[in-house]
Amino acid sequence: MSAGRWAYTRLLWLAAPFIALRLAWRARRQPEYLRHVAERFGRYGEAPRSPVIWIHAVSVGETRAAAPLVEALVQRHPEHSILLTHMTPTGRETGRRLFGDRLLQAYLPYDYPFAVRRFLAHFRPTLGVLMETELWFNLIAGCRQARVPLYLVNARLSERSYRRYDRFRGLAAEALGALEGILAQTEADAGRLIRLGARRVEVVGNLKFDLTPPAAQLAQGQALRALFGSRRPVFLAASTREGEETRVLDAVARLHVPGLLTVIVPRHPQRFDEVATLVARRGLTLQRRSEARPIAPETQVVLGDSMGELFAYYAACDVAFVGGSLVPLGGQNLIEACAVGVPVLVGPHTFNFEEAAERAVAEGAALRVVDEAALAGAVAALLADAPRRRRMAEAGRAFAQRHRGAVERVLARISAGIG
Repeated sequence: MSAGRWAYTRLLWLAAPFIALRLAWRARRQPEYLRHVAERFGRYGEAPRSPVIWIHAVSVGETRAAAPLVEALVQRHPEHSILLTHMTPTGRETGRRLFGDRLLQAYLPYDYPFAVRRFLAHFRPTLGVLMETELWFNLIAGCRQARVPLYLVNARLSERSYRRYDRFRGLAAEALGALEGILAQTEADAGRLIRLGARRVEVVGNLKFDLTPPAAQLAQGQALRALFGSRRPVFLAASTREGEETRVLDAVARLHVPGLLTVIVPRHPQRFDEVATLVARRGLTLQRRSEARPIAPETQVVLGDSMGELFAYYAACDVAFVGGSLVPLGGQNLIEACAVGVPVLVGPHTFNFEEAAERAVAEGAALRVVDEAALAGAVAALLADAPRRRRMAEAGRAFAQRHRGAVERVLARISAGIG
């Protein structure tokens, strides 16, 4: 074990009590964190009987990004079991909703050497895929020792993340150099990874462009729109993060659009009640999506307190703001909204999707707003201009279609490692 990884592992052991406390703390809001706890330490049930292709998707966004790759692997390698691992209950639930019982699901263990050994001995994967930027130093070293080819796929590294990893350049370079291959989203991502010491880096594009809006969810969107009221203008704030709903509601307060219905879908389900309370404190009339009843004419805000319906929400609105971007959190995935064909608004903070956001704006599929006042102005202008909304919708679909193809490029690269 290198000196850097020894120090990292020692810190993990020192942090063990705090990791357990954090798990218990998070379980206060999401009791699911206390389910399958043994898996987090490398203890699993019955071992799979068929060879395993393993994909790690830490949470919701990575799980959704992995979906087209998972589907392609299921079709092309029916003799293999697909194992999808996560770190969060919401990621695990997203995988269950997307794939049902067609594949195996488990938590990836914490990055202790003993837990990594148990995980690899139990599942014995033929090949492993880490989605986006998941550098687990002992896991990567364990796969190298067990001769499990491990790829970093859909890899991205913002300038902010690069600076964080650069403080531990030796350890990062050791991990990146031990990977079988790194398949980056963009040239900028590849460049930053190479500067950190990565080798065998290729640019293959973003898997999220290959995710086709499910027909069932598009139909569900039509049903949602009927519940909302087909003649009411609908503004959607999707995947909002903590501190952002206040800004969205400030923007809505500036609007004077007759009959406007605002739909807010928080990114994390544990915040549903918090957002409902925030809306109530504003004196606004609220209904929850979970009530599954028509929206009353006097209702001003709908809380999207459901899981796995984001495409439906996009299909049911006139204008969509994609969250995580009015606050400095890097933004959520705007590609899904573009693919559905809805005019998209994003805030100034989109470093998690910088190239996609810049291209969407340049190609007329999205508009960038700098604050809540600009958000209000953009929503008002778009709701008053149906031809402009149609042009942006068409540009969004074309933008999403134009950049597809990453799944085939990834498959071509990793197929040699699949028996």
